[in-house]
Parts: sequence; structure tokens; C-alpha cells
Amino acid sequence: MWYPENKQKLESVLNKYLKSELKVTKKTRGIIVPHAGYEFSGAIAGKAFSLLQNKKIEKAVILGPSHYIPLNNIVTSDRQKWETPLGKIKFFNTNFLQADISQEHSITNQIPFLQKTNPKIQILPLMIGEITNKQAKQIAKKISKIPAVYIFSTDLSHFLPYNKAVKNDKQTIKIIENLDTNNLNKIDACGISPLMILFHLCKIKNLKPKLIQYKNSGDITGDKSGVVGYASFWF
Repeated sequence: MWYPENKQKLESVLNKYLKSELKVTKKTRGIIVPHAGYEFSGAIAGKAFSLLQNKKIEKAVILGPSHYIPLNNIVTSDRQKWETPLGKIKFFNTNFLQADISQEHSITNQIPFLQKTNPKIQILPLMIGEITNKQAKQIAKKISKIPAVYIFSTDLSHFLPYNKAVKNDKQTIKIIENLDTNNLNKIDACGISPLMILFHLCKIKNLKPKLIQYKNSGDITGDKSGVVGYASFWF
């Protein structure tokens, strides 16, 4: 279970995670967030989503990696809406290929946060497979024309000893903040394909990601033998 299935418990958890005094100097055009179970990474994601509260955001594009389906393309949902304990959420489409992506937690874990920011928000969920840099650039150009906030979903390193994970994750964070396309191959993250699109989108729109918070599962559970890294950014 990725998040509480009871509406009251889910709202209580979201209210706690979205309590942030975070201040940024510019308008938030998008965020990068983790997608593990809420008990592991919800607080880190919540800090980023808190920047979207009390904003007039009507649409969101969510880009997450494919965990369960082999894919060398990008697809959106073949449904018109999904439902969480907080209610139904409608989709909009911009002529992407469609498939059943309803089980993809890299996308679905972001939806309750968005529903809390605006219960009437519409989303374009995009599941990304293994793509080339050329494909990433084409996708970035296409979504750059959509008037929406952008949600990029990725966890960082997986199942490394604590100190090794911190070292790898710091390197990945630096590459993301610098939009360093020359070192894409050094990124240790499950969402590398969405991040490739992010790099091109930020360059199109003259934006730069800024780190909000980094932790790993060892910081949360105390088990540091094999951890997963989580970070949130805004841009």
C-alpha cells in the first residue's frame, strides 16, 4: 500500500506533509519528487508540493518512469479519469499514445498531493520508458507548450550501503541542479528517462532545478545496510 486508503487518514497524512514554511524567490513552474510509499518519502515530496498550495493551478503534467511494463516510448492513460480516496481526478490529453498505466506508482503516488492543492485539477499522466536523447528533446518541446505545472517523478540510488548511497546521490543532485547533460550516464536514479526530458524542458524555458531536501530510507527507518535515495526539487 503506497498511501492510506482511508480518506480521513490520507487527508491527515497529507496535511502533515504539506505543512511547510518553504519560501522560494520565483514562481514555481514544476517540481521533482520521489515516489516511494508515503511513510518513506511522503514528507520529502510534501515539501515540494507545498509550493503549489494556494496557487491557481488548473492542470498538471506528471512524468514518471515505467516500473512494470517494458517500453521504449511514452504513453498516457487510456481512461478519462482515475479515483483516489479523495475523489475522482480527470485527465486531459495532447495526442500521446494511450495504454493502461493505472498501476504505475511513480505517477499515482503524486495524485493525492495534487488533489489537496486543487480538488478540481486535471492531469496528463505520462509514463516514460527507455528513450533516446532525441526522443526526450521532442517530448520536452511538446509538453513545453502546455499551460500546466510539471511534476517529474524519480527516486535516486537503490539498495546501496548508506555512505555509498549518499555519495552517489550527491553526484546525481549536482548533475540535476546543473542540467549537466554531459554526465547523464552518471545519474543513479530510476527516473532517468523523465530526467532527460526535464533537462531539455528546463533549457527551453530557461529554468534551473533547486534542491529542497535530500534523505534516504536509512534516515527514516534506521536500517542503513541497503537504502533508497529520495530528493525533492523545485524549478
